[in-house]
Amino acid sequence: MALKALLWDVDGTLAESERDGHRVAFNRAFEDAGLPWRWDTGYYGALLRVTGGRERLLHDMAARPDAPALADERLRLAGDLHQRKNAHYADIVAAGAIALREGVAELIDEAAQAGIVQGITTTTSRANLLALLQRHLGAQWSQVFAVQVCGEDVAAKKPDPEVYQRALSALGVPSVEVVAIEDSPGGVAAARAAQVPVIVTRSAYFANDTVENVIAIGPGLHTRSSWRPLPSTATEGRVRLDDVRDWHTRMELVSHHG
Repeated sequence: MALKALLWDVDGTLAESERDGHRVAFNRAFEDAGLPWRWDTGYYGALLRVTGGRERLLHDMAARPDAPALADERLRLAGDLHQRKNAHYADIVAAGAIALREGVAELIDEAAQAGIVQGITTTTSRANLLALLQRHLGAQWSQVFAVQVCGEDVAAKKPDPEVYQRALSALGVPSVEVVAIEDSPGGVAAARAAQVPVIVTRSAYFANDTVENVIAIGPGLHTRSSWRPLPSTATEGRVRLDDVRDWHTRMELVSHHG
């Protein structure tokens, strides 16, 4: 059973974009709107358990006495803030403040050269995806990814499996011949519900969270050390396509309890 495709999550997986990207952009949007709200790093980490930017805003507003009282007013405000936030996020990325995680660009390039089909499976917006990947992979970035399923493309976001189901349908590849690369428990749950094997690269906000039934867990693609299970090849250097293939072939389900 050969590996045919890689499906990449974005925030936390391709880049550590949450704390110093999206969070900062949300705070700038609040300031633009004349709101006194600010999300510090710890509180934002808690909010990440709610998937989707608009959903996060609505969840936060539900506990704020100074938020609009009516549901439709909250929806309008969330939409306005999210639009402002996306514009600020694009500015932050354009300024070079958000780098790809080490080893990501190299694995993307290696997989492309080997003829492995690649796709994006994310709850972030297409505008945010465009801002990040155009900055780091150039104007032709979309040619690298045969399918891109974003937050606005699905009715239900992760941990619902719809994003993966749509990607698999578009690719026409059996789920068992695909590997998803994720960083969060919600992303893992979405992929596993679609029967897609998962590799977890730990991110800043999900460094110790419990993950279940993945084929490999490690600190990032920049190193072969500290992975469970360890790659069969030498443990020095970055994670390579052969390591991903090895984990896929072995398909030993492992779990980590934070």
